[in-house]
Formats: sequence, C-alpha cells, structure tokens
Amino acid sequence: MTATTTAPGATPSGARPNTGRVVVTGLGIAAPNGLGTEAYWSAVLAGRHGIGRVERFDPSRYPTRLAGEIRDFVAEDHLPGRLIPQTDRMTRIALAGADWAFADAGVTPGELPAYDMGVVTSSSSGGFEFGQNELQKLWSKGGQHVSAYQSFAWFYAVNSGQISIRNGLKGPSGVLVSDQAGGLDALAQARRQIRRGTPLMVSGGIDASICPWGWVAQLAGGRMSTVDDPERAYLPFDAAACGHVPGEGGALLVLEDLEQARRRGAPRVHGEIAGYGATFDPRPGSGRGSRLRTAVEVALADAAAVPGDVDVVFADAAGLPEPDRTEADALVETFGPRGVPVTVPKVMTGRLNSGAAPLDVAAALLAMRDGVIPATPHVTPADAYGIDLVTGRARAADLRTALVIARGHGGFNSALVLRRHGR
Repeated sequence: MTATTTAPGATPSGARPNTGRVVVTGLGIAAPNGLGTEAYWSAVLAGRHGIGRVERFDPSRYPTRLAGEIRDFVAEDHLPGRLIPQTDRMTRIALAGADWAFADAGVTPGELPAYDMGVVTSSSSGGFEFGQNELQKLWSKGGQHVSAYQSFAWFYAVNSGQISIRNGLKGPSGVLVSDQAGGLDALAQARRQIRRGTPLMVSGGIDASICPWGWVAQLAGGRMSTVDDPERAYLPFDAAACGHVPGEGGALLVLEDLEQARRRGAPRVHGEIAGYGATFDPRPGSGRGSRLRTAVEVALADAAAVPGDVDVVFADAAGLPEPDRTEADALVETFGPRGVPVTVPKVMTGRLNSGAAPLDVAAALLAMRDGVIPATPHVTPADAYGIDLVTGRARAADLRTALVIARGHGGFNSALVLRRHGR
C-alpha cells in the first residue's frame, strides 16, 4: 500500500532526472538500546539489549509480556509543546529522529528550496496509542471529549505529514505499508524520487504501538514469543526459537544524489543504496515456495553485483522455525552453505515493525564504516540451517557490500544492497 502526494505543478528547483548514485548522508536512530547513532551502535557492539517487561501498561493479563521499549525518550526535551497534544508517541520519536538525521547530514531544511526535499516513510500500525486513548474517551465520556487531532494522529501517513510540515518539505511525499518489509520499500521509493530529480529525501521508519490496542493486534498474528526471559525470548535460527519480541523505534535517513551531496559539501557519506528488489509470496497452500531468493537476486542485479560481492547479511530473522528455514534456505541457495556472515542485531531491540529494516540499514552502514560485524547475542544457531551466524562477539571484517533482508506478514519480501562509500 502506498500513498504519494506532490503539489500540483510543483517540480524541484533545477530538477533533472538522473540515474546516478543515491547515498545516505544522515542518520537519525531511536532504539530500545540507544537514543542517537553512537549510543545505539555502542550498545550493539557491546551486545547490550533493550528488552524487558513492558512498562507502558500492565502486561500481566497477556501471554506476551516483554518488549523492546525506548525508556529514556522525553518528547518535551526534543519538541515544542504545541506538538505534544496533537501527536502519537511514534510521531514524536519520528520528528526527533528526523531532526537528528538532518543534523548528521549537515542540512538546515529552511535554507534549501522547499520543493527540493521530500519524505517517504514506512508504517505498520499508525498512531495506535493516540487512537486508543481517544476511543476510550469516546466510550466513557462521549464524542465531545474526543480530540480533533484524532482525525490524523492515528493515520499511517502521519509521520510523513508531520515531518514535512515541521521542516517545510514540499517535494514528493508518501508512506509505504508492507509490515517490516516497508522500511526497505520506503527507502527504495525515496531512491526513485531522487533519480527522478528531487535532490534530497528523508526516508525510513519509526513505529511504536506498545499499548493494549496495539498489543492485541500484534498477538493476533500468533508470532510473538511468550517466554519471560529477555535473553531467551527471541532466538532466530536457534532450535529454541519460539517467536519474536516486539519493540518500538527505528531509523530515519537523509538520502541524496551523490553529486548533489558533494556540491553542497555534505560532511559525510555513510554509504550508497546500490540495489533493491521486492517480491510477493504465492498464496499459502498453493504449492509454490517463497520468492525471497528472487528478491535477493533482483537486488543484486540492480546493484550490478554477484553473490560473491556480499560481505555480510543483516537477516530478517522471524524467530519461528518455518520462516527462519525459508530465509536460511534462500541464503544458502544464493551464497552457498555458510557462504556469507549473517547477523541479527534486532535480537537486542525486538522486531520494530516498519522501523526494523531502516534500523538494520543504519547498522549495516555503521558496520561498513567500522569494519566490524555485530554479533547476535544469546543465540545458538542450529547446524541444520547451514548459515554462518555471527554469535558470541563482534567479528572484524573488511566490509564493502552489505545485504539487508526484510519480510512482511502476508508475503512481502524486500532486499536492499548497500555499498561502502568510495567503492
């Protein structure tokens, strides 16, 4: 599901279609184990997780009681007071993340032409907590007590809308809704817009639906772990795998045309989005297998790369035997048995819905920067999967090309190839 808007007749100033290189110049990270890029990355390399018993509501009545919550985000420290009553928690985190991404990119949005900048985010749930609070007012007090902001604060596209309004971004805007795969789909759509002539795009995803309404919706999928030990609840590719731990947060990235970034003197280039592929699985019971491998092959072809070029894979890692098997088979068929190192830093945060894949992209860029593959803590990979899962301690490596995989409930498969800048 996509939604895209551009002002009638509007084109970026001096815009010209290009098929050049699209790079990441800014990172804004909000994760359960770290607010901000370096805090998050330090936690990942140390194997420090952010999973614990839910604190935003009493989870004792539910079979799943653990989550990756962002416990140290105070919206009032980052946003003007007028925005607090009209935004859901996920939007507040997203607005702060966009600010951090702009700062990292050395961009002051007000100094650039408004139609030269756009925003495409991913979403899975919308503003569930805001919606729940207003529905409770409706049921208990009546319609006159429901906030007028309910009309948009719950909506899937609200993060894109609020980021564009706050920063004056009048270029192409939209939202992608394909569960966890949506984070890569959004980055790919932003890349397309840059190639069509928009110099700068904000993209990625932030999700936060840790509230009773959002909790019940996620429980209905039957994929959440019911284990109460934070170190044993989410164990992808492990014989003890029994589901995933949900979480909140994600990452927002500033994407630019490489030549444009050079012209404006961008302080850094984190890496290049070199290739993208997406497929949709056949109907369950049809007798046809997953098309995840095809998504990977399409992404490699788009990047003009071959399997031997890939130095590390950031896996989707559902944490359930059947989807883990499907993903492992796709990797083995593409790269050979134990043919490429695989890592799952999201075991330290939980699966963040549409925010998970952008966070993996950010982690992959940081891994290439520092020449290190983060470990997958607490997991003992089953030999039957045939993959080289990095466990125990982080592994030093010369990383030039990374593959990020994301899968969405219902059959979505997406893959993104990243290259270290300078290749």
